[in-house]
Amino acid sequence: MTTHDPILVTGATGFVGSAVARALAARGHAVRVLVRAASDRRNLAGFAAEPMTGDLTDAASLARAVAGCRYVFHVAADYRIWVPDPDAMLRANVEGTRALMLAALEAGVERVVYCSSVAALGLTKDGTPADETTPVSEDIVVGIYKKSKFRAEHAVLDLVRERGLPAVIVNPTAPVGPRDIRPTPTGKMIADAASGRMPAYVDTGLNVVHVDDVAEGHILALERGRIGERYILGSENLTLARLLALVAAEAGRRPPRIRLPNALLWPVALACEGLANLTGIEPLVTRDHLRMARKTMFFSSAKAIAELGYAPRPAREAVADAIAWFRANGMVPR
Repeated sequence: MTTHDPILVTGATGFVGSAVARALAARGHAVRVLVRAASDRRNLAGFAAEPMTGDLTDAASLARAVAGCRYVFHVAADYRIWVPDPDAMLRANVEGTRALMLAALEAGVERVVYCSSVAALGLTKDGTPADETTPVSEDIVVGIYKKSKFRAEHAVLDLVRERGLPAVIVNPTAPVGPRDIRPTPTGKMIADAASGRMPAYVDTGLNVVHVDDVAEGHILALERGRIGERYILGSENLTLARLLALVAAEAGRRPPRIRLPNALLWPVALACEGLANLTGIEPLVTRDHLRMARKTMFFSSAKAIAELGYAPRPAREAVADAIAWFRANGMVPR
């Protein structure tokens, strides 16, 4: 799907969004990016992009950003496990998503790729990999971030059904790799482990994927995805112990050997949240972290592989690239 018209990417100053924007620019597309006035723009270095100042909570700026665009990649989201103001996250992730989709409809955008998350999907009871059809409802979704992504995804699907929004949805798992400047919760865990700041762990599991493979999956969804369908973009399912062992091997450290029972951390989480409410500093661990850890977050990318030609690399390479970038940027000691 080549085009000379600009392609809008929201969230391009962030982790996944910058990878998507770079992948599009590398293919020769004209890239337009929606950026807030105060955004850290380091992730926009090294490729050509037309910046449009705006915000997901400013409908007029969204209309300006989509004007003249043939395609839209909506990747921007407030991705935090704990927030001092949950309503602000809902405004950005849910209301902002709906506002952008309506702007895209009004502008006659040919196709939208919406970056949701596996946070919006269900999990199996026995720990086997979930897929796009695994049952889920909002009442079993844990935490305000996951609830916001669940609601946003359903807002997009409602517009597909009711207004003919030409949207394809992708659901990344836990991306890791270069340019995780904030970093994301998963990236912070890898940086902490690589720096020797994680002496213990809990018994859980997640699906790890290279951020550049997630970006490639977005473009494949544009080119081959079916309107109204969801595609999980992941790679390997790993227990947390196995992931930390990969990090330790790459960083030249011993992996943590102390496995902490979830119940032991509950009072710690309560104390951390109380301190966070007083100071506004993000807590080290929260009750939502512990609730999430009760289930292994394993997923299957079989649908994306079969329908899109998605071909992710091993998680080991994603971890290696993440640590190399963290080292180069002073976030992990050499």
